[in-house]
Amino acid sequence: MLLTSMDIDAADEADFNRWYDREHLIERVAIDGFLEARRYVAHAARPKYLFLYSTSSIEVLDSPAYRQRLANPTDWSRKTMARFKNMIRVVARITISRGTGRGAALGLVRLRPQAADATQLRDALRQKLDPGSLDGIISMHLIESDATLSGPTAEIPSAGAGATDWFVLIEGPM
Repeated sequence: MLLTSMDIDAADEADFNRWYDREHLIERVAIDGFLEARRYVAHAARPKYLFLYSTSSIEVLDSPAYRQRLANPTDWSRKTMARFKNMIRVVARITISRGTGRGAALGLVRLRPQAADATQLRDALRQKLDPGSLDGIISMHLIESDATLSGPTAEIPSAGAGATDWFVLIEGPM
């Protein structure tokens, strides 16, 4: 999974949203191995925009086709990405996934585990991330960043911290 998140100045939001809907989304899901893209807007948090791209495997996010797309942005993409603020870019493995379906609302918990505690934390989350007994929760997932593939790239140097973070995704209805 690829998780990206960013803020954009209010004056640039209309163009940003057009770019995402009319160009960026279409380009990404056309890459072989991309399965879906989801978009969320925070109501009371920063960064404001969050995007999740599911792929058939983590290798898709290091594939020649994906690298080619990153290395050759359109003029509109170059202009838009230069306006990103507080950017997070994380390539991650989905290590726990429970429940079924996609929610219209997403809760996100960002974790910064110490390497020595990773197994213990993962085991604890494996027991806790169970939407079966929770009203209003459709699914829960743990994604663990791949430090080598995450973070800034030559094409997106503004992507900030997050290369070793984990994220818990909690999906529910509106």
